[in-house]
Amino acid sequence: QVQLVESGGGLVQVGGSLRLSCAASTRTVTMGWFRQAPGKEREFVAVMGWSRGNTYYADSVKGRFTISRDNAKNAMYLQMNSLKSEDTAVYYCAGSELLVLSQSARGYRYWGQGTQVTVSS
Repeated sequence: QVQLVESGGGLVQVGGSLRLSCAASTRTVTMGWFRQAPGKEREFVAVMGWSRGNTYYADSVKGRFTISRDNAKNAMYLQMNSLKSEDTAVYYCAGSELLVLSQSARGYRYWGQGTQVTVSS
């Protein structure tokens, strides 16, 4: 069983930046970020495999968000720049034992508790 713990959320103004972190209790092959805004379904944000060679981003965050991993620390990060009000959501860290860079929440077995990101105008 893998435990995931997110941190780094908070309140930021439009155009600002935040860096989210996800700490895993053990090695996790594929790790990704999802988010869920009030009244909306959980949506894919970004994913990275163990080798860090392959990454995918949602079109809505390309060029603004950067996913990274520190495999020695079993950690994953999401650097979020040029934040917009529509980025406001609870951000979840997700993990899978499979090397499948899924953009669907169904592709992940492990989930963190989420961290709130609020972007104010």
